[in-house]
Amino acid sequence: MMNLINASDLSPEETYKLLSGLVVPRPIAWITTISKQVTSKEIINLAPFSCFTFVSNKPPMIGVNIGTKAGTAKDTSRNIHEHKEFVVNIADETMIAMIHESAVEHPPECSEVELLGLATIASVKIKTPRLAIVPASMECRFYSATAFGNTGSEFIVGEVLAFHIRDDLNQNYKIDSSLLRPIARLAGPNYAGLGEIIEQKNIYQTPKATIK
Repeated sequence: MMNLINASDLSPEETYKLLSGLVVPRPIAWITTISKQVTSKEIINLAPFSCFTFVSNKPPMIGVNIGTKAGTAKDTSRNIHEHKEFVVNIADETMIAMIHESAVEHPPECSEVELLGLATIASVKIKTPRLAIVPASMECRFYSATAFGNTGSEFIVGEVLAFHIRDDLNQNYKIDSSLLRPIARLAGPNYAGLGEIIEQKNIYQTPKATIK
């Protein structure tokens, strides 16, 4: 028996619970940005987002949906709009605890990178640094932001200017997912690894057209 739920009857919180439990697994963009300087030193912000995908391969572009917190823009969104750049870091299974901790809300003058004791490396094309610990990172320049719905969330698109990929992962521009060991986000405080990888081969071949 199926449970019928009318979407129009749901609150934003109830809808989020349903969608985040059904649209799974989701890849995680662990994003570094530079906060607007509120002290004498530069603040590096770090936060994970799981509404994340790629939207173009020429030029390469990725997109991430960033919501609001109590109606206020999150640090990551504000920083991207301010500096027009960000880095998407791709973590592996050994970093789940750090990913989860970096999602905790902190004031803009607090650096999650410093709190977690994470080292950074200077980027090549942009000012925002990337994480040293991760197996892959993408330096991105802001391209567009599109608002959706009534909660203030935005789908932010960035053009990838440079890829940083650990040597053993890249074979002729193909990434070995079993070595990457990426993290998947589920509902609530739940995460997963890849589990079993199933390679599927085509059984039926489309017959070639005969030229007369």
